[in-house]
Amino acid sequence: MVRVIRKIGDPILRRKAKKVEKITRETWKLLDDMIETMRKAHGQGLAAPQVGVSQRIAVVEVPKSDAIVGSGVLYELINPEVIKQSEEMWEHQEGCLSIPGWRGDVARPYRIVVRALDRNGNRVKFEVEGHVARAFLHEIDHLDGVLYIDKLVSPDRIWRVNEESTQDLE
Repeated sequence: MVRVIRKIGDPILRRKAKKVEKITRETWKLLDDMIETMRKAHGQGLAAPQVGVSQRIAVVEVPKSDAIVGSGVLYELINPEVIKQSEEMWEHQEGCLSIPGWRGDVARPYRIVVRALDRNGNRVKFEVEGHVARAFLHEIDHLDGVLYIDKLVSPDRIWRVNEESTQDLE
């Protein structure tokens, strides 16, 4: 089921999401709905608070590209935590399904290691880099009530864009 994506100004986007204590059928349904919603909106990630659920759940799927390591894979993250990040940073533009029509430049670590649970409660660890790492960090920020606009490299490094062209940036 496609869910409504909450937009900037909705208080749930600024709250720290609650840890998932038990994975249930409702958790699986939420994951399935989030995947369907993300794909319908042409996003590259979605966090549960963006669909009005205050739980530490996110999905990431960067479109397949030979130039992007780890792309073309659907990642389901329950209670994700960054356990390691590179000192190497890189600036790139980001957009967000909750802030349609805008893009901004954000500096993030180039490589990260994330530990999480999968939909079956198994511990998983992902070592990702580049665009995939950026998408992971963007979604994990959502779980902490942080939006990419809070991390702009400079207040003047945000710009308005045609909404159709922003759909593939989160």
